[in-house]
Amino acid sequence: MNAHLDCDLLVVGSGAAGLATAITARKRGLDVIVIEKEPVFGGTTALSGGVLWIPLGPHGRKQNPRDTREAVKTYLMAETGQYYDEAAVDAFLANGPQMVEFFERETAMQFVPTLYPDYHPKVKGGVDIGRSILAAPFDIRGLGKDMERLKLPLKTITFMGMMFNSSNADLKHFFQATKSFTSFVYVAKRLANHMKELALYRRAINVTSGNALAARLAKSALDLGIPILTDSPARQILMDKERAVGVLIGGAGGERRITARLGVVLACGGFPHDVKRIAKAYPHLARGGEHLSPTPRGNTGDGVNMAEAAGAAVDIRFKDTSAWMPVSRVPYGNGEFGVFPHLLDRYKPGIVGVLANGKRFTNESESYHDVGAALTRACAGQSETAMWLICDKPTLGKYGLGFVKPAPMPIGRFIKNGYLITGDTLAELARNAGIDPAGLEATVRDYNVGAERGEDPAFGRGSTAFNRYLADPHNKPNPCVAPIRQGPFFAVKVLMGDLGTFDGIKTSVVGEVLRGDGAPIAGLYAVGNDRASIMGGNYPGAGITHGPNMTFGFITANHIADQAGRAV
Repeated sequence: MNAHLDCDLLVVGSGAAGLATAITARKRGLDVIVIEKEPVFGGTTALSGGVLWIPLGPHGRKQNPRDTREAVKTYLMAETGQYYDEAAVDAFLANGPQMVEFFERETAMQFVPTLYPDYHPKVKGGVDIGRSILAAPFDIRGLGKDMERLKLPLKTITFMGMMFNSSNADLKHFFQATKSFTSFVYVAKRLANHMKELALYRRAINVTSGNALAARLAKSALDLGIPILTDSPARQILMDKERAVGVLIGGAGGERRITARLGVVLACGGFPHDVKRIAKAYPHLARGGEHLSPTPRGNTGDGVNMAEAAGAAVDIRFKDTSAWMPVSRVPYGNGEFGVFPHLLDRYKPGIVGVLANGKRFTNESESYHDVGAALTRACAGQSETAMWLICDKPTLGKYGLGFVKPAPMPIGRFIKNGYLITGDTLAELARNAGIDPAGLEATVRDYNVGAERGEDPAFGRGSTAFNRYLADPHNKPNPCVAPIRQGPFFAVKVLMGDLGTFDGIKTSVVGEVLRGDGAPIAGLYAVGNDRASIMGGNYPGAGITHGPNMTFGFITANHIADQAGRAV
């Protein structure tokens, strides 16, 4: 490969934000190169749910024609509080629908509507449907020889490598496979097709969720002739006086320079594995706790650190600096482990979360971010930030718990390796888990009083459309609440993790990287999780990362093309 490359625009990172920027810029006539640190492309996007929060978009307007710009802005004002940025919100709302229409019209990107409510639908301006869309499933054979360069989905949330839609629709069939003939047939067909794919290709071919989003965007970029140079980590932003003019990259071929006539766009995925930065930014780490992030290990803050070295302002401002995700450590053997994000089990009836004192501390059926934030605050002053998800035998068999699958899948190896803790009585379970026995017994006793009637007077589980969306609609009268009665009892220990960082590089609305005094660094831009989120450290709805990230990538690329005088 040439020791030196040049282009109009260099994008550093191959997740949704970076690829959206690259594709838009290429469609505007710019010569674009994408570089990726890892040997595979897709970044955090490929491991994600693949959902985008796009209020007033073409799909959402069909679902909820009464939704309004005023309602969305009212909701975001309440959600972001002191960090509400009207200019950025206006840009997002004006360009989000245009971005969706552009990608569906001009590229291989296709979306489908979801039934997701906003995460806080009772907040003024929140809605029960119409703002979240999902990447449509994709046959990755469309990537041709580049199929092998697509990052695999997160191992802990697949079943033998098979993926589920994050819309939760097909997963419900798996929960009902032993109770419904329709679901049994559906599951049998899915398993048969998956086994065929493994035999022929050694991986799932029909991908969903974030893997589909990453694959469709990569397909679109490659079809446009945009090189995606994997194994090409960025080392340093090249500056000519006060202007960014390229990047020095490493890799197996040694150091190379890529110059960019119009600018460099940082899309490196934030800093969830930047040990020094998160040690200061994450309160549970600052007090000596543990953090397990399921994001790619390569997301070590390269973009943020390079921007800082070039003079950018990077502040830790938000109360919650990342999108929190309760996770558990899954032993694989030989000292290896995986990270399981607790996306679904917390919503199910008969499962509660308790602290070491045996007490509940929040509504377990709220969003992962809300539960994570509540856990961080509940454990303030303690060295460990942890909770335990508790259930009884019938509930475990019906829904599973964490990485443990529902019946008839065996559970013995999880008890043996310590992932699944058990006890014939609640007191025995508590002793085995390191929980206060009296506290747990009292909590379950008090919880059961209301749960027998489908009520949760302590925390109001099931009181919102979002609580109920991921619960069990067949459990009456409350899909989120059922008593915990029949031993043996089970627990999984849950720690703090994240889905990506919210804090990041300070930018203008169009993505220009700013210095501490507010002046832009010429030729340097940031998108995605490298850029500080417009959500101000809150999580208003499903897809509030990908939706704004792709939208602002679209905005940034169009701004650069406009500045260069390129026609649409």
